[in-house]
Amino acid sequence: METYYYSQFNNAVVHVALFDDVTNAAAIRSRIVRAARNLSVDGDTEREAVNFAFIDARLISSPLHLQTAIYQALLSEAQGQLRTKTVHSEILWALNPTNNITEAIRRYGVSDKSTTLIVVRVDVSDTPDLQCHMCDIIQGCMVPFKALGQMTDWSIIQKHYKLESEPALKALQGNLDRERSIIDNIVVSSVAMKNVMT
Repeated sequence: METYYYSQFNNAVVHVALFDDVTNAAAIRSRIVRAARNLSVDGDTEREAVNFAFIDARLISSPLHLQTAIYQALLSEAQGQLRTKTVHSEILWALNPTNNITEAIRRYGVSDKSTTLIVVRVDVSDTPDLQCHMCDIIQGCMVPFKALGQMTDWSIIQKHYKLESEPALKALQGNLDRERSIIDNIVVSSVAMKNVMT
C-alpha cells in the first residue's frame, strides 16, 4: 500500500493499494449499492465500511494518471465544487473522459467481472489497520504498485478516450513503448484539464 500526503488540502492522507486476482468483485459492488440505498443508521455504518474508491486497474495507464485524478478530486472538494456525492466518486468522475457521472462509475468503478482493483481511501489522518480493512473487503492479492503496468488494458483506454484514429499514434505503429507513452500523456493531460474545461 502506498500513502500520499497533501498538506495543501487540509492535510489529506491518501492510501492506495493495488489488488490482483480479485474473486469477489460482484459481492463488493453489491455491498456498495446496498450501502448507498440504506438510509438507516446501519447504512451509515456500511457506507463507512466501504468508504473507498474501487477502481478497475485495467483502465489506469500509469501512477501519474491515478495521482492526477486524486489531486483533481481533492481540489474540487477543497473548493466546495464536488460534482459527485463523495471525494471517492469524484476520483472516478475525474478519470472518465466525459462528464457523465453514471458512466464514470460504470466504466472505472468495480464491476462484477473485475479481477484487478485499485483501492483508494482519502482521509484526514493515517487510519490504523486500514490495510487489514482493505484485505477484509477484497478477496485477492495485494501487489506492489509497479505491477500496474502488466494490468493496463491499452485498447480499452484508447476506446474510452477515442484515440483509435489519433495521428500521433498512427505514426508510431510498431513502437509499442512510445505509443503507450503518448497514450499516457494524452490521458493524464485530459484528467488534469477536466476541471478547467467543465
